[in-house]
Amino acid sequence: MLSYRTAMSTSSNGSVTALLERWKNGDDGALHALTPLIYAELRRLAGIQLARESSGHTLQPTALVHEAFLRLVSQDNPDWRNRAHFLAVASQLMRQVLVDHARRRRAVKRGGDLDRVPLDVALTEVRQESIIVLDDALEALAKVEPRKARAIELRYFGGLSNPEIASVLNISIPTVKRDIRVAEVWLGREMESSPAV
Repeated sequence: MLSYRTAMSTSSNGSVTALLERWKNGDDGALHALTPLIYAELRRLAGIQLARESSGHTLQPTALVHEAFLRLVSQDNPDWRNRAHFLAVASQLMRQVLVDHARRRRAVKRGGDLDRVPLDVALTEVRQESIIVLDDALEALAKVEPRKARAIELRYFGGLSNPEIASVLNISIPTVKRDIRVAEVWLGREMESSPAV
């Protein structure tokens, strides 16, 4: 059996893409074959996400993976195009899980104000509190520049490479690089000017 990294990155024979297509068409056997690959890829994404969190983060990697996995497999009529598209959806779901968790924690902390942090800190060491500020800024960016917001999400929440982002968004690699640079500047300004929640 192929390792998950080998299988998930094997686009030449299309095995993962074929399994995603079969799952999309309602083949439960394809989901069964894909589950170890999906789960392993979610573990990788969870590692990326939680490595950016503060050391006292209360969401455990296994809980993040399980919640994202449940959200993935419970989707009605998933429209998976390929591995990169799957990872894009998974990264978006992981972001939602982290933001939902942070919002619940903040609600429990009655009056716990969020700290403002520079974008470079938020993107490299996203603390549980700052993820809400980052999410709000990404939502604001998505209203004016949806592609740029998506590129940032795919890079920092999904760990996708520039070629993978280009494939998901159907744009060139130089455009991906340009979009990310512009979005980072925009998000930095938005986060600095936004009042603490």
